[in-house]
Amino acid sequence: MDFFQPYVNMFRNYINFSGRTRRRDFWMAVLVNFVITLILSILTRFLSVFGVVQTIYGLAILLPFLALWARRLHDINMSAWFLLLNLIPGIGSLILLVFACMDSQPGSNQYGPNPKGMY
Repeated sequence: MDFFQPYVNMFRNYINFSGRTRRRDFWMAVLVNFVITLILSILTRFLSVFGVVQTIYGLAILLPFLALWARRLHDINMSAWFLLLNLIPGIGSLILLVFACMDSQPGSNQYGPNPKGMY
């Protein structure tokens, strides 16, 4: 699998809140997003016009990332409503981080077949 493929898939499924996303694909998309955000942040320090680009990128990535998170939670057989844990300062994000690190639920669940068997 290509390094950027999970990131591309995130945008292809930008409004798909159903189904499952395996742990590896989730973290690869997060890594690519982190690198892009880091580069834009560095460029913004030198040329303030990149601040606008960074803001536009942040808005463009919001919906695809919410869908990616929802599918990741589905992969461990949890509802996307658990994303509301982010509203609890500190501990909510930590709990979601633990969830994101959990392995896929083996076999099919109520959200679909195990994506590990698709590659």
